[in-house]
Amino acid sequence: MLENPVFRMPSAQLAQVPCRVLVVEDERSIRELVAQQLRRAGYDCDAVADGQDALDRLRTESYGVVVLDLMLPGVDGMTICRSIREEGNLNQHVPILILTARREESAKIIGFDGGADDYVTKPFGVLELTARVAALARRAQRPPLEPSAPVRRPISLHGLRLDPVKHTVRMREADVALTPHEFELLYQLASQPGVMLTRKQLLSAVWNGQAFVTERSIDTLVRHLRCKIEEDPAMPQLVLTVWGYGYKFADA
Repeated sequence: MLENPVFRMPSAQLAQVPCRVLVVEDERSIRELVAQQLRRAGYDCDAVADGQDALDRLRTESYGVVVLDLMLPGVDGMTICRSIREEGNLNQHVPILILTARREESAKIIGFDGGADDYVTKPFGVLELTARVAALARRAQRPPLEPSAPVRRPISLHGLRLDPVKHTVRMREADVALTPHEFELLYQLASQPGVMLTRKQLLSAVWNGQAFVTERSIDTLVRHLRCKIEEDPAMPQLVLTVWGYGYKFADA
């Protein structure tokens, strides 16, 4: 299932990626080879085959990146992904890279909607996988914003209360559980009420160039978001469509 079976990251990069990685893969040959290559690249790597084992570790141990297969015994990968994002444990914001044999875009959207940050289909190259892990690790290890950087402030309008620091959402006094991508999409729209944002603009803001998805993926994300915050998702009053262009949040 793997291509490029031998890959060693250049020594200049080793010191930059000392983070801890959890590999969750039930196929022994893939699990051992991926873990071996990541260790050669300088990572502290744990590898498990069972979904429940992975979930138990993620609830008690801290990781810098998770490489997660979807089809797992015990607890499937999608359930693990959603549990990480929704339970509020110490790995709630860990970057997650999904491994799967499914190549259709709808499967990718399900993964992203569940909280994944990147998506690799089988068969895959070790070079590509290691590079993507490195990219996620670098993003997670970025230093905090400088004091002069713009501060993302809480938003309160139309019954919505969104706090980007606490990463919480309340709608009509009820807590709403959003995935990271749903949260970012909502923040981009609600922070600029009445302003139309194109699909291309939203795609860039939500995925930040990390995932290989199309502009139409925004439509799917909007549909899921509406189901969580609109009283009637079929007749949205908050997240509005600007036909032929993109979306906007209801004017303040």
